[in-house]
Amino acid sequence: MAVAETTAGVLDPVLAFALVGALGVGGQWLAWRMRLPAIVLMLAAGLIVGPVLGLLDPAAQFGDMLSPMIAIAVAIILFEGGLTLDLHSLRDAAAGVRRLVVIGAPLGWFASACALHFVAGLSWPSSAVFGGIMIVTGPTVIAPLLRQAKLARRPAALLQWEAIVNDPVGALAAVLAFEVVVVLETATGAGHAVWTLVLGITAASVLGLAAGWGLAKAFTRAWVPEYMKVPVLFVVLLAVFALADSVLHESGLLAVTLMGLWIANANLPSFTELYRFKEHATVLLVSGVFILLAAGMSFERLMVLDWRALAFVVVVIAVARPLPVLIALAFTNVPMKERLLVALTGPRGVVLVAVAGLFGERLAGLGISDGEKIAPLAFVLVVATVVLHGFTLTPFARALGLSAGEKPGVLIVGASGWSVALAKGFEKMGLPVIIADTNHGRLRQAREAGVPVFSGDILSEVAEERVELMAFEKIIAASGNDAYNTLVATDLGPEFGRDNVYQLKRVKQTATRHALPATLGGRALALEQTFMEANAQIAGEAEFRVSTLSEEWTLKDWRAMLSDAVALAELTPGGRLRILGPKDEVNGKPGAKILSIGAVRPERKGGEEAKEAKEAKARVSGEGSAAPV
Repeated sequence: MAVAETTAGVLDPVLAFALVGALGVGGQWLAWRMRLPAIVLMLAAGLIVGPVLGLLDPAAQFGDMLSPMIAIAVAIILFEGGLTLDLHSLRDAAAGVRRLVVIGAPLGWFASACALHFVAGLSWPSSAVFGGIMIVTGPTVIAPLLRQAKLARRPAALLQWEAIVNDPVGALAAVLAFEVVVVLETATGAGHAVWTLVLGITAASVLGLAAGWGLAKAFTRAWVPEYMKVPVLFVVLLAVFALADSVLHESGLLAVTLMGLWIANANLPSFTELYRFKEHATVLLVSGVFILLAAGMSFERLMVLDWRALAFVVVVIAVARPLPVLIALAFTNVPMKERLLVALTGPRGVVLVAVAGLFGERLAGLGISDGEKIAPLAFVLVVATVVLHGFTLTPFARALGLSAGEKPGVLIVGASGWSVALAKGFEKMGLPVIIADTNHGRLRQAREAGVPVFSGDILSEVAEERVELMAFEKIIAASGNDAYNTLVATDLGPEFGRDNVYQLKRVKQTATRHALPATLGGRALALEQTFMEANAQIAGEAEFRVSTLSEEWTLKDWRAMLSDAVALAELTPGGRLRILGPKDEVNGKPGAKILSIGAVRPERKGGEEAKEAKEAKARVSGEGSAAPV
């Protein structure tokens, strides 16, 4: 079948669908390579192929299926958000989250409605409905921003929980306001509207919690085979969303969020696999929805906005968002720096645009003409907040001292003489490092050397609470237990990226019957040594060194001076850390730092040999930059 174009001059629906996926995933990959906010690139891509070039017109290509597609995608995104709401992670931020939802949400609704009426010039009915939707800060935006900014645990938890919990709350607030508007416009009984709202919320809550409980029970008792768990999860998710939405529109968002929340806290043995699959699906859906929404925004719809729209965005960012948050968090144990960060971070996302467009059309259908302005205003607000926070959250958090780590840190699992010496080498490179071990006694040498330590299992929930894992980019499993090293590398691989997880050589890995598949364990280090071999080397005549290259002292000079050294890691001038494998080569650009291991230098030994070496080094003081640290 030939790829055809419609009469509107847009792409064939199948090709358009493929284009949406390519732009979404491609935008996220490009953002990762360029270290830019992914959502900014996706919005730009959608605008280019949509209003600018006219290649993609979602309404023309997908027709009546567009709205259900976006609705289901948003439901799946919110369900995945509910899966992240582990109650154990809420301990430090519980009081703050309650206040942000119970106090901050109503205040935010009122402040947003005032900004819409007095600044944007909307009528009170439109302002009340749109103000409710603006409570939503958007987990689809917050999650990638938090991943990029590497915030400290408590402010990250506050922003994440507020975004996910307020998503259905904001949608329901808009439903409440809309029902009141309908009562006023159609003279329908107020009692009927209130009854419908209470019934819808109750039904959605019961349905979501019951579905979560039922799935957890079925999975725990092995009523569903492993290979069918994800399909069953998807089918139940769609059914819950559809049933709840049929009782009260948009209450399906609340139902699927509660369903995800229950499953997240049910301690399912297969939860990790379920969540990872859902996380991958969400990446595709988030990117696709952003592309569709941006491409569907025409210049004609945006042209209805005037200078008031710009003033409205400024007031929301500077007043309507910060004031309710600061009031809600007043007199709590949340430090002022964290309050400011949360107050000045309020990006809006998919749910805002999708729900705003729906209610804008419904208000216009009731004869409220300025309802048509809601969708363009929502789009402008999303673009402005996404771009602003996408580029400012990381430096802002860094300035407040709330970033988990600016430099790529290294987590070493297993305490020994070799791991302590390696940690000191990374510290000389200016990198944060920590050694974790299940045995408190084995950490004594690390503590005496001044290396940060964690006593406990790095895979435990306690480690998630006490160790800022987001501050570490590389993991080296170097305990004396090969099986535990493999377990750590396999378990943490999906979270940190399998290319960032390494382990010492296993004692029996060369034997065919002991070989493991590529899906298990971590990558090999440059020196393929077992635990015993590595510690024997460092206890003998070997040491770790850090050398800094320059224009005058190049990689060639380094190799000539330290001919016996083996490079283990390289810190590039741009701050990127490379742990080298057996086949990796040092790039060696000026300004790079190389961590290597080689024979102990004479000046570090005792006796006449050390004295002669120190005198020779003093005579060539002009070559100080060439010498390794």
